Amino acid sequence: MKGSHSGQRSKPRAGEKAPGSDAVPFSASPSEEGAAAEVAKATEPSDDIALEPIEQEEFKAARGSGACLALIATPIGNLGDISARALDWLRQADAVACEDSRVSSRLLRHFGISKPLIPYHDHNADQMRPDLLRRLREGARLALISDAGTPLISDPGYKLVRDAAAQGTTVTALPGPAAPIMALILSGLPTDRFLFGGFLPPKSAARRQVAAEFRDLRASLIFFETAPRLADSLADLADILGDRPAAVTRELTKLYEEIKRGTLGDLAAHYREAGPPRGEIVLVIAPPTAETAPGFDLDGALIQALARMSVKDAAATVAAASGQKKRLVYARALELAQKLTLPPSGSDPADSEPGGDDA
Repeated sequence: MKGSHSGQRSKPRAGEKAPGSDAVPFSASPSEEGAAAEVAKATEPSDDIALEPIEQEEFKAARGSGACLALIATPIGNLGDISARALDWLRQADAVACEDSRVSSRLLRHFGISKPLIPYHDHNADQMRPDLLRRLREGARLALISDAGTPLISDPGYKLVRDAAAQGTTVTALPGPAAPIMALILSGLPTDRFLFGGFLPPKSAARRQVAAEFRDLRASLIFFETAPRLADSLADLADILGDRPAAVTRELTKLYEEIKRGTLGDLAAHYREAGPPRGEIVLVIAPPTAETAPGFDLDGALIQALARMSVKDAAATVAAASGQKKRLVYARALELAQKLTLPPSGSDPADSEPGGDDA
């Protein structure tokens, strides 16, 4: 998903420097470059190497009938991470839908692949989708790639997949690099449940609101963040989520890959002193525990709200601020109103108990 709360590009483009970074896109050490060359060499078509046996049955069927949409993961920094199946399919595709043709052309050129590139991104998806669907109906084999990583993860594409499947086109995926998953498994934090939230909002108030929405979620949280905002974001998250364990990962799969672990508060202090780090950043935050959950004075907040508004409005306001269920907050507001000898709902018959909105 696109950074749903930020309205900005979901992740630094592979063809651009990340904020505060002078790293070269798709960087690789000499040994990594050698590995990438070996991948390229090993996957060149030849009489001795047949890749077809490792393909799924639907690929074989699609190759016979033509029409297929393949979602293909590409490297997030190290060209050696592309798979043999991905290169095989890209060589056979009739065209490649991509986020930025400049970035994708460099990737394909590195592996000796030349294909028509069709830009497909947030700004033109509604206009381009009908054309891609038409091509698929006419029997085309299309690949969809992003600038870096797995398509559709903080990138456009789900509507194309939905509509292609609805018209009966075969849709499949070739797995590979995904920065959120790599950050999670390197973080040293629980991996059994997690939520990926895209980019955090750029403004503090909106960022804190997002954190409040996820505060009680019993799962590890994963976000993209830019280097200049990192220290402020960590401080906001510590205030709202409590001083939980977290990990700041950057430059994943690249030469200067780094994972810095600590509490949100400690990490915020570190980056305030050290300054913004270089490279592309993924932040992972541990689930809440009794020790890390921030305290919220429910009664105090309700008493202040009841002094100036009805029970219903006070409960709704405090529930939104605390992240607690409206029904439970309303019940406590009624109790406090009776103790404070306040009219429970002012005599307004519409001020009845909230319905089933427990979210």
